[in-house]
Amino acid sequence: MSSSSVSETSEAFLHNVKVAPEIFKIRPDYRALLMVVEGIPPGPSDATSEKLLQQAEQSAKEALSKQAVIEVPHVAAWRDTYKAFGAKPKKEKNSVESLMKRAEGGLPRVNRLTDIYNAISVKHQIPLGGEDLDKYSGDARLVRATGDENFETTASAEPVVEYPPQGEAVWCDEAGVTCRRWNWRQCSRTALSEGTTRTFFIMDALKPCSDEALEAAADELVEVLTSLSPDVRASRRVIRAI
Repeated sequence: MSSSSVSETSEAFLHNVKVAPEIFKIRPDYRALLMVVEGIPPGPSDATSEKLLQQAEQSAKEALSKQAVIEVPHVAAWRDTYKAFGAKPKKEKNSVESLMKRAEGGLPRVNRLTDIYNAISVKHQIPLGGEDLDKYSGDARLVRATGDENFETTASAEPVVEYPPQGEAVWCDEAGVTCRRWNWRQCSRTALSEGTTRTFFIMDALKPCSDEALEAAADELVEVLTSLSPDVRASRRVIRAI
């Protein structure tokens, strides 16, 4: 596929992503920075991802030496948001809170792409999720669940299907839920792997996270990924309340 056709495909996918109006009723200040990155060379965790994880771990330790993780402003905003749609933030932590807590004892090493975006998430204190675009089915959308959507995950290393309760904020495609509780847990179907070459990234921002801070996190993610190969191409879009 030529670079021009790749760009057209990326732009079309991003153009079709939808955030339902009822999501903005929960948080009118919500912004989703969406990015499609293609041409990524496949591979396992490596020196690049390890360096980023170590930097992120140090960043988290420095931040948490000054305040508890639940007092980090963006974490606190997401805890309030979870309460607003019925989740229990003490039990069901947003992704950036979970990662920052784990960073003190060492972030997980999963695969290169997952390691990279986890590191960027911790460093910038912004929830960030990555999906394998080749495993996506149709358009992406953030909605409040009806209770009928399926979510493919694992329990005790075995595949299971869950059904998020009505009203939960979920990212979906045509095949089901891709991420529960806005940015809590991603499904197994679209998870990134060592073989992933096309990705869909979602960065979630609430006040007090500024537009400039959100774009800075995206810029660093693009910088890291484009350093892997001259064939890497990235497109982005920001969705916000009108």
